[in-house]
Amino acid sequence: MQRRTLFSSILAVFPLSCQGQEKELSADGLKDLLDKKVKLFFLDVREPQELEELGTIEGYVNIPMSQLESRLSEIPKDALLVAG
Repeated sequence: MQRRTLFSSILAVFPLSCQGQEKELSADGLKDLLDKKVKLFFLDVREPQELEELGTIEGYVNIPMSQLESRLSEIPKDALLVAG
C-alpha cells in the first residue's frame, strides 16, 4: 500500500472532458477523490521493460506510452484519468 501511495502521489490527473489540462495529484487529493467516489481510471504508461524491473500496481491499466495514441479508445471518456 505504501508503494501505491508513493506512486499515486506523483501522478498527474487528466480530466478527459478538458483535454490539455493536467494537475499534479497528492496522496491526500487522491484519497479525497476516492472518498467522494469520483469515477477514476488509473493508467500506468510504463513500458514493458519498466514493468519487469519494478512490477505492476494493482488496479492500474497498463498502456505503454509508446502505444498510447493507438490505444486511446481503451480509456473511458467519462472518468477522471489518473496517469503516471
